Amino acid sequence: MGSVTLAAERHSLAVPLTPKTNLAYLLPICLVATLGGLLFGYDTGVISGAIEPLTAKFALSDFMKGWASGCVLIGCATGVLAVGPISDRFGRKLAMFLAALMFLASAIGTAVPPHIGTFIAFRFLGGVGIGIASISTPMYIAEITPAHLRGRLVSVNQIAIVGGIAATAFINYFIAHSQGDPAQPQIQAWLTDTGWRWMFATGIVPSVLFGALLFTIPESPRWLVERRREAEAQGILSKVAGPAFADQEVAGIRASLASEQGTWGELFSPRLRAALFIGIALAILQQVTGINVFLYFGATIFKSLSASTGVDAGLLQQIIINGSSALSTVVAIATVDLWGRRPLMLLGATGMGLSLATMGLMAQHLTDPAAASGWMLGFIILYVVAFGLSVGPVTWVILSEIYPTAVRGRALGLAAFFLWLADYAVTQTFPIMDARGSWFVRQFNHAFPFYVYAAYCVILVFVVWRVVPETKGKSLEEIEKSWNAGGHD
Repeated sequence: MGSVTLAAERHSLAVPLTPKTNLAYLLPICLVATLGGLLFGYDTGVISGAIEPLTAKFALSDFMKGWASGCVLIGCATGVLAVGPISDRFGRKLAMFLAALMFLASAIGTAVPPHIGTFIAFRFLGGVGIGIASISTPMYIAEITPAHLRGRLVSVNQIAIVGGIAATAFINYFIAHSQGDPAQPQIQAWLTDTGWRWMFATGIVPSVLFGALLFTIPESPRWLVERRREAEAQGILSKVAGPAFADQEVAGIRASLASEQGTWGELFSPRLRAALFIGIALAILQQVTGINVFLYFGATIFKSLSASTGVDAGLLQQIIINGSSALSTVVAIATVDLWGRRPLMLLGATGMGLSLATMGLMAQHLTDPAAASGWMLGFIILYVVAFGLSVGPVTWVILSEIYPTAVRGRALGLAAFFLWLADYAVTQTFPIMDARGSWFVRQFNHAFPFYVYAAYCVILVFVVWRVVPETKGKSLEEIEKSWNAGGHD
């Protein structure tokens, strides 16, 4: 053990702090992995354009309408519990390939269901695929990327997720308008019978592409070392940043694995208690700050805005998603490895909270909301931008970094399980809080949800300020040592 540690120290002296990375080799690998994020976003967002014609097709009650949308989130929670043991035992690549198969099956099954039960079953299966991809993709990128690039490249996965959601907005809008004006009765009839099926079927092509391209990328070097396949890991890391970097990484991984068991018991041990709490807290707070209200129920919000702005609701949704995500994700990638994780999280959560509080005040006190719809739209954009440059991508960066190699799959799965449960809770409670005639609306005039999400932003700022460590520029093994020492910087 002492000789291994000494070897790692010697390598750390011999290797430059910022190794010269072979981006021509590394970037294509990461881009293939981020196709999982693209499908994550696609399968999450496609329902927004299809839910109304789907409801008309199967004559869904309000409860079944909510379940047709929300069952995917229960599938996500199931998938993240399964991905840890699968990825830890069989590898990160196999986990991503399994997600690709589930995306493909879901795209086919949700496009041609004979009844709503079949649709829900395949929608749930797609959710399992989302859950697996939400863990295996950022974990794989984090484990193959040098520390100085890790934040930016893991953040690229967030671009893929947002890009998938944006793609559904464009595709759904194109399909809805492909036969003419959707306001015309004959076009509405076509959408109810056929149009929504094409919205789901368009996911077939990226699912096949993702599965096929996975055969062209290597396995995670850290997983290979854990499986005593060090020669393979050495070869991959040498291609990433040279032999000296590979020697250092393999020595560091070997040293960290020497004291790990890779069990659930180790994950819940006192030394990892703080890391486990931080991961679960960030996962929950990422969702309960309200982002998916604007994604899942955006059509309703944008439809009301379009009445006064004169802009088509579908087009308006595209502008919101694409414009804000383009700006925010570029800023996140450019700054996450320069400014650090904590400053971005604090800045973004503060901006989100202020935007939400302002939206709440406007919704509660304005007698003519339509007259101020432009201002409301502006604060929605500000909120989405703040989320996209901070809480959205950086939460996944932190989750992919803070856990030891041997338990990373299980730990990420557990954190993401709580993330998806929180997402489901938000999805189910927003319609209740915003229902016409409810106590919340009578007292706060549609402002109450915004106040709740703003309060959670305050809690997020406090958690990041008090307990979240700064991991910028640290190797995964250095981060692990900070937990072994009983603290962090």
